[in-house]
Amino acid sequence: MNLSVEGGAKLRGTVVTNTSKNGAVGLLAAALLNKSTTTLRGMPRIEEVNRHLEALTSIGMGIHWDGDDLTLTPPKKYNLKAIDAAAAMKTRSIIMYIGSLMHHFASFSIPQSGGCKLGSRTVRPHFYALEHFGVHIDTKDTAFKVTVDKKVPEEIILYESGDTVTENALLAAALTEGLTTIKYASANYMVQELCFFLEACGIIIEGIGTSTLRVHGIHEINTPIVYDLAEDPTDAMFFLTAAIVTNSALAITRVPIDFLELELLKLEKMHFAYTRSKPYFSKNGRTRLVDIKTKPSALVALEEKIHPNVYPGLNADNLPFFAVIATQAEGTTLIHDWMYEKRAIYFTELDKLGAHTDLADPHRIFIHGKTPLHANELVCPPALRPATILLIAMLGAKGHSILRNIYSINRGYEGLVERLSALGAKISYLS
Repeated sequence: MNLSVEGGAKLRGTVVTNTSKNGAVGLLAAALLNKSTTTLRGMPRIEEVNRHLEALTSIGMGIHWDGDDLTLTPPKKYNLKAIDAAAAMKTRSIIMYIGSLMHHFASFSIPQSGGCKLGSRTVRPHFYALEHFGVHIDTKDTAFKVTVDKKVPEEIILYESGDTVTENALLAAALTEGLTTIKYASANYMVQELCFFLEACGIIIEGIGTSTLRVHGIHEINTPIVYDLAEDPTDAMFFLTAAIVTNSALAITRVPIDFLELELLKLEKMHFAYTRSKPYFSKNGRTRLVDIKTKPSALVALEEKIHPNVYPGLNADNLPFFAVIATQAEGTTLIHDWMYEKRAIYFTELDKLGAHTDLADPHRIFIHGKTPLHANELVCPPALRPATILLIAMLGAKGHSILRNIYSINRGYEGLVERLSALGAKISYLS
């Protein structure tokens, strides 16, 4: 699928923040814990979710959509030999199934995970975390072979404070009776989302939002669960960035503010002007939201480097947005993407749209602004966030651009073309 973009148009109106991709995939893995039905309200209809549903239905999970509400009905027994390997291998988060399926099988195999191409993204922290529960993982060419001799850990120190490894440990601890303490846990939004869901299932979790989680595991979950998904900070950040690059006044509602406060502070220091409402709660009753109104702003570069960190630092998924923002800020911006090899290299694609960048190494890039953006024809890189910033740059570039092979964008964003068109962008699908 390709996109045609006539750039330079101002955006106007109101856009509602969508629910979270990363939250959704964690809850789909968690649904494997429940012997009864799980209804997830506000499930995003995105390609990443589609791949999970293909994998889940292939092993026996019943799937029913009612608008954007998804009900999952488990079989009496999952048939992992029938798993849709092609679908499973397209998403890295399939590895979280291990934390759930270890409660169903003494041994099993799942396909090796894929997802964004961002250099070396080791899965070893998952192995080190799950071995505390008696899980042994043998890596084959195309699969993970798993054997389980279940035991109750007292304390787990995570090898790294990663989002999916924390979620895998939570899934393992949920149905391991007794108290499991998880230290150096991620406190990011998708981890908190999973904690809220597990609490709805009857599991007590202490320390939500901190780096130490105390999980009181139970014997089983066998009750109908209904849960409302929370909003996605990276979806809100997309539209904040689009407003900045197109120099537009835009209203963005239902923004999960606790996961964008630092990003907004950085933008304030770059002279970005905006207003925000008083906080209110998401439908889950836990996530704080605000409404933001952007104003056209003359930006200046920050003197300090911009870099990601584990929560409560600047979100790694939001860092790429600062690359395209920096093209419209007076001065030189240093972006240090230390978490991922190669991702900073993708940022140099902005040069083809008029940016002026200097790549220092695979992790650091200097972006010199302000530069006028111009139209071009590009192919999406095989990584979600670097692909989205090319689309945003095209919205701000005068002239006709074409963005080809947008699957990587559709993995994480629902209805972008329709939502942008409703805001006045001149964008359409191109066969």
